[in-house]
Amino acid sequence: MERQQELDLTGKVVIITGASRGIGATAALMFARRGANVVLAARTVEPDSWLPGTLNETLAKIEELGSSALAVQTDLASEADLRHLVDATVERFGGVDVLVNNAAATAGGFWDKGFLELSREDWMYQFDVNVHAPFTLMQLVVPIMESRGGGRIVNVTTGSGEVFRQPEEPPKPEKVGEFSLAVPGYYASKRALDRLGNVLAPELGRKNIFVIGLMPGLVATEIVMRRVEESGLDDSVAVPMKVPARMLTYFSSCAEPREYTGRLFWAERELADLGLDPDDRATLPA
Repeated sequence: MERQQELDLTGKVVIITGASRGIGATAALMFARRGANVVLAARTVEPDSWLPGTLNETLAKIEELGSSALAVQTDLASEADLRHLVDATVERFGGVDVLVNNAAATAGGFWDKGFLELSREDWMYQFDVNVHAPFTLMQLVVPIMESRGGGRIVNVTTGSGEVFRQPEEPPKPEKVGEFSLAVPGYYASKRALDRLGNVLAPELGRKNIFVIGLMPGLVATEIVMRRVEESGLDDSVAVPMKVPARMLTYFSSCAEPREYTGRLFWAERELADLGLDPDDRATLPA
């Protein structure tokens, strides 16, 4: 990979799901600092006793920067909420240029359940949030993006064979210490999202819309750090949230996205290979 010039995002309209905390909130601030109009989607509008971060807190931070943003409470498992999210975006900002499918079902009892204990309801919920929501949002925004001359879709995923670039995919660890990595619904649905982006890339590319998969790695999000703390694990290997967030802004602004479309990338490795500054002190067009 060779580093591309990054285009100006001023005035571009960016929808980010899962923007109340974690990678989504961090990326939202990066997009806002670049002049984008950011639409924040998540369920959490009231403070949570277990995890910090709400939609309104992210919105307030963006407004403190003097940037424009819109917070839309959204249940990713609800088709009606997804349609409302896109409608509200168009009503406020006139269109959509970038869609970041970042939200995922990462909290709930299903995370600690083995295959035989996992209910069909839990299984379906993970697919609703991790695959069906991105599918619906992509269907809704593609005609809007096409009418504006094109767009970008970045799907935040998890590890896969293509990401690791090895002849065969490494064996999947079942757990690290007492921290379970089995979670069949999460990994199966994320792999489906990977393949969806890969399959859609040629069709969307003809519309000047490019779809890219990003594997963030083990990131020091609020939920990961809480689970690491509760499990007594070493947190030194977790990468800062600004690493995948910076890659999201890069893929959303790179001059030649056709090189990347339909492919999967690993945030930490690509950031280093491209020489990108995770603090976002990028060289932008004059």
